[in-house]
Amino acid sequence: MNEPAKKVPSDSQVEMTEIVLPHHTNAIGTVFGGTVMSWVDIAAATCGLRHCRKQVVTASMDAMHFLAPIRLGWIVTVRAAINYTSHTSCEVGVKVIAENPLTSETFHTASAYLTMVALGADGRPAQIPGIQPQTEEEKHRYDAAIRRRETRLALKEELKKRRERKQKG
Repeated sequence: MNEPAKKVPSDSQVEMTEIVLPHHTNAIGTVFGGTVMSWVDIAAATCGLRHCRKQVVTASMDAMHFLAPIRLGWIVTVRAAINYTSHTSCEVGVKVIAENPLTSETFHTASAYLTMVALGADGRPAQIPGIQPQTEEEKHRYDAAIRRRETRLALKEELKKRRERKQKG
């Protein structure tokens, strides 16, 4: 099977914008964490779909830390880009920036790394194009993604062993 041509990260990057409405907020007027996680997942899926040109599903999300609150009426920008690809999956880095529109102040409020798996017409994992980082920042993100992937695979193997031990007794 021929391997698809490599792509550059800028070809599939995503930038979504949301305005924080009352239904996005909790009792203290800040965005629910689950709402932010949903926006992150949608941005990552859109980015993965653009890169793979196949349907993608979320296989994992690395730890997500909420660094600053996002308040009612603020503007939220969610940026996603492919950091790394393997045979059937890719790591998408997502950054969430909130803006107070009255003061123009911006705040880095959250970041996450998601692994997206491409699916073929049969619903099974399918081969995807590789990535060719261009800028120094993209090359740095690529190198860092390799280390995160090794950690994720080790964790996946450990969880598999635990599940097997639990099933045995």
